[in-house]
Amino acid sequence: MLHIIFLIRIIQTKNQALYPNSSHINHRVYHINMKINDVMTTDIVSITPETTYAEAAKIMHKHTLSSVPVTNENGDLVGILSEKDLFRVLYPTYEEFYRTPHEVSHHEEFEDNINYIRSKPISTYMTKEVITISPDEPIMKAGALMLAHHIHRLPVIADGKFVGMISREAVFSAVLKFQLGF
Repeated sequence: MLHIIFLIRIIQTKNQALYPNSSHINHRVYHINMKINDVMTTDIVSITPETTYAEAAKIMHKHTLSSVPVTNENGDLVGILSEKDLFRVLYPTYEEFYRTPHEVSHHEEFEDNINYIRSKPISTYMTKEVITISPDEPIMKAGALMLAHHIHRLPVIADGKFVGMISREAVFSAVLKFQLGF
């Protein structure tokens, strides 16, 4: 959190030095401090732990999602399923494939693996240790978390309840719009 505050202070100082008499500085500073709830999505597609691999993949494809939250019957967040999680199951030896593709290319095994996992529940494949953020946090913190952890979307939790998602695209768009004037 301190590195985010430090970054904001640098930007504020730079803007004040460049535009000492400008009235738009406060407007820009306000938008640096935009909160997650200003840009998060609350209309969320989610799945349950019992959703099958094939159903989850279909939902993600249909809604062009790189990840989907996994919620229980009470709507509580219990995990997240990402494209990476899906690929990891399909290609359990993907690292070997990239090192020695000629030795690992057994298409029959690959097809058998797909047939085996398609009806399995995603509870065994989902990420259970989920990085989350609060709706009152600054969007810059969300961006920093996503970059640091190599993720594209963060679940938003308020008072212990899952209330939405924020994406890297939403953070980037807000920064472009309000900081760079796009």
